[in-house]
Amino acid sequence: MQITDIRPIKQELREKYKAARRAMEPSVKAEKDRRIASSVRRLWQYDKHDTLLCYVSTAIEVDTRQIIEQALKDGKRVAVPRCVPGTRQMEFYYIHSLDELEKGTFGVLEPRPDPTRLLTDMQSGLCLIPALCYDLSGFRLGYGKGYYDRFLASFEGSLVGLCYSDGIERNLPHGRYDRPVETLVTDQFIRRIDRRH
Repeated sequence: MQITDIRPIKQELREKYKAARRAMEPSVKAEKDRRIASSVRRLWQYDKHDTLLCYVSTAIEVDTRQIIEQALKDGKRVAVPRCVPGTRQMEFYYIHSLDELEKGTFGVLEPRPDPTRLLTDMQSGLCLIPALCYDLSGFRLGYGKGYYDRFLASFEGSLVGLCYSDGIERNLPHGRYDRPVETLVTDQFIRRIDRRH
């Protein structure tokens, strides 16, 4: 039987992985976050790109604050997203410190919309992509709002997905326009995605 509506399946998976993350012991999460941050810094993409595009993590996401702080210390330009009010679009703005952020859409910390700090170069950079889970082909299950799907349609730099190792599925339902990451970083392994498939 062919499944024509994948939305209920996606929603069930979202609830499953949200619950698993909320149940994670803080000390266990902190250690997993430390391993992921360390692995990101060892990526060839991290060495190659001067600009890092990175989400600012919420309580149940892979922690990116230590990644952002390290990237700034390493002399990289760091841009973080802001949801554009009244749309499903987001823009990235350069920051010099996490102290510059304020609560924005969905209570997530966001940069102030300063036109002089707006990222306009969509040709390069390393973008770290959040998700509730990934599959082995690099496709992601996000929160269902579509912000990253829209952004990634025009971004041409390197895509790296961050996820906990117990949040990996063999195959996830995805649409023809969904864009997979090229590398997946978890607390247990780094997976480079074979694009020939």
